[in-house]
Amino acid sequence: MRQTLAIFLDAYRELNSKRLFWFVLAISILVVLVFASMGISKHGLTVLWMEFDVPYVNSDLISPERFYKQLFSQFGLKVWLTWIATVLALISTAAIIPDFIAGGAIELTLSKPIGRLRLFLTKWATGMLFVTLQVTVFTFASFMVIGLRGGAWLPGLFLAIPIVVLFFSYLSTLCTLFGLVTRSTIAALLLTLLCWFVLWGTHAADQGILFGREQNAVSIERQVASIKKNERVARQTMARLAAEDAPEGERATREKELLSTYTDVEVNKQNPLLQSLRDQLAKLQENREKWLLASNIAVAVKTVLPKTADTAELLDRTLVSTAELEKQRDNTQSIFDFDENSKKGEDRRKLNDVVQARVLLAVRERSLGWVLGTSLAFEAAVLGLACWIFCRREF
Repeated sequence: MRQTLAIFLDAYRELNSKRLFWFVLAISILVVLVFASMGISKHGLTVLWMEFDVPYVNSDLISPERFYKQLFSQFGLKVWLTWIATVLALISTAAIIPDFIAGGAIELTLSKPIGRLRLFLTKWATGMLFVTLQVTVFTFASFMVIGLRGGAWLPGLFLAIPIVVLFFSYLSTLCTLFGLVTRSTIAALLLTLLCWFVLWGTHAADQGILFGREQNAVSIERQVASIKKNERVARQTMARLAAEDAPEGERATREKELLSTYTDVEVNKQNPLLQSLRDQLAKLQENREKWLLASNIAVAVKTVLPKTADTAELLDRTLVSTAELEKQRDNTQSIFDFDENSKKGEDRRKLNDVVQARVLLAVRERSLGWVLGTSLAFEAAVLGLACWIFCRREF
């Protein structure tokens, strides 16, 4: 146990001596100060003493609590912690294994009474120390900002610490394996960044397919609604014309009786647009099968890979409840109420709102076991391979 603690203490001293560690920490605090300087008012955004009018962004539409939560989630977590700070952390920690096995330090360490497996796992764990300290400071400072400025104290915010550490561990484990095999810091870093790009591309493809799948589903529902509306109007028109000869007091009753008597052929003659709408619906339904197949393939590919983006997005499940997303989806269901005079741009915006809400809900249906379990299984396999190589290699 003493040997393990000594290695951790040595790792801390090494991090403490690196200027990059303090540079990243300083930027993290600066980012939090930027958060604190921003606010939301009845007119728009505020930065320090300045106020900017921003359409659709004001305290009447977005509460300060929601504003700061979104700011932390969309920028603090998804831009700073899981992109910029992660790259800097990889640069700082990529040299741990290559320097250890190539600089002669390993011979001195192996001469001490410590097993190779425990030595390697301890060195690997020290790589987590960098990002753990960084994200802890950043999250605590953000927690204070949201509490003081947004008026909401959110203990769930601290879930960002294990989430970001897990996110980083996927990449750090790959970097450790590459560093062990190549004995080169640069090669390990470049190969890790390449793998990260592949993981990002896989996630982007999955999101694109998921968006297309839900857009197709919404289009089918819109098309069905349009057909029903046109059929109803056509039947009402035909019934009204046919009931004109009836006595005035009996016309309403006669119209109701006639509504269900007309065949689809008669309705199509009354409104020729209906056949075109039905053909479009058939094509959309045919494409539905293709979108479902593509989505299943994307999920299958992601299952065997670590899910960096999906892991980072787990915090949204705490900050934004499923009920809020369902409310957002339901509030935009008005796109099914067709208005012939509505602007196409507005209709397209409403369509995108509904599709985006459905995509987010579909992502939430993916269980924690799938997101974390399969990712940790991949990480365990990579780490096990690295341990095997380290224990078998002659130094």
